[in-house]
Amino acid sequence: MKRVYLDNAATTPMKNEVIKVMINSLKYSFGNPSSIQHSDGRKSRSLIEESRIFIANCINAFPEEIIFTSGGTEANNMILRSSVFDLGVEHIITSKLEHLSVLQPIHDLSYKHKISIHFVQFNSQGVHDINHVEFLLKKYKQKKMMVSLMYANNEIGNILEVNNISFLCKKYNAYFHSDTIQFIGNYPLDIKKLSFDFATASAHKFYGPKGIGFVFIKKSLLVKIKGSILGGLQEKGLRSGTENISGIAGISEAFRLFQTNHFHHIDQLKKLKKYCIQQLIKMNKNILFNGLSDHYEKSIPSIINFLFPVKKIDNLFYFRLDLMGISVSNGSSCNSGNTKEISHVIRSIVKNSILKKTMPIRISFGIFNKNEDIDMLIHSLNEIGKYKNIL
Repeated sequence: MKRVYLDNAATTPMKNEVIKVMINSLKYSFGNPSSIQHSDGRKSRSLIEESRIFIANCINAFPEEIIFTSGGTEANNMILRSSVFDLGVEHIITSKLEHLSVLQPIHDLSYKHKISIHFVQFNSQGVHDINHVEFLLKKYKQKKMMVSLMYANNEIGNILEVNNISFLCKKYNAYFHSDTIQFIGNYPLDIKKLSFDFATASAHKFYGPKGIGFVFIKKSLLVKIKGSILGGLQEKGLRSGTENISGIAGISEAFRLFQTNHFHHIDQLKKLKKYCIQQLIKMNKNILFNGLSDHYEKSIPSIINFLFPVKKIDNLFYFRLDLMGISVSNGSSCNSGNTKEISHVIRSIVKNSILKKTMPIRISFGIFNKNEDIDMLIHSLNEIGKYKNIL
């Protein structure tokens, strides 16, 4: 049976070129990169530093501003904790629509270290109130502040007005951290132009391997940040431990492929998104789109999030789709310990009365998807409806 994978926001399949580069690094770059006394170690060190330079050039950063991590969750945790412990941040402004790798560390810092938190208001489409951001920054300007807002929401695809947020952070002397995990490596990003202080990335969101990512830390702040993992001098002393050499080779190759093909890549996803929205509406005019995911300019082209109308809630709905060869999700994979649970993002923007008669579905496209995959999804939704009489 043919399978259709439409959960690329959770993770993307690795490209063959990335796998090949990683295999070569496992074979031929086996030396410990800290063993610079011999050529085997220096070869591994060169691979890491060349990868760092290449990635930095891709996003218009300095090489020393790129610190490799195990992925986006570690990167977000590192920045939030370092901002409090090393930079003296006393007040964090964020949103209830953030990923849990941001929300949970912030709540932990608030509980254990008395850091004050305020959440930015947003409307029913998940659009943040920029005026409220400024109100909070102005109100707490006597404190050391950080704003932490994701560039592209991982569930509803909304794109943040980063230029406005960046301007306000400068105006009120606040640090700006952005979870760019759904954006970076998929769409062009100029770190300096956007004036981020911190940004985070994860390779498996753009056809690279799991277990590798990085954090961008502005050069002027590097000297103030201390290590989060101690016991060595790796990664400028900010993250001790022998580096994941094959993972670093993989993330660098994934970036190279993105640089080569990103215009075609984005155009392909936009066409897929348009076709999918058209087919969903054609199938059922009562489908409700969450956030701005049906807006072609204000959301990333890789995500559509919608509420599928049903006569009764079917707790096996996603399982039935899986049996028919369709991989989709009901929200962030990091929230999915209980597959029946509706994500905090959807609950924040959709009324309970609506959730009682709809099934939330997140479709996330990748470069390996085609229109035929959308057709199979539509067919499967129709078949489930007929068989279970839930439509």
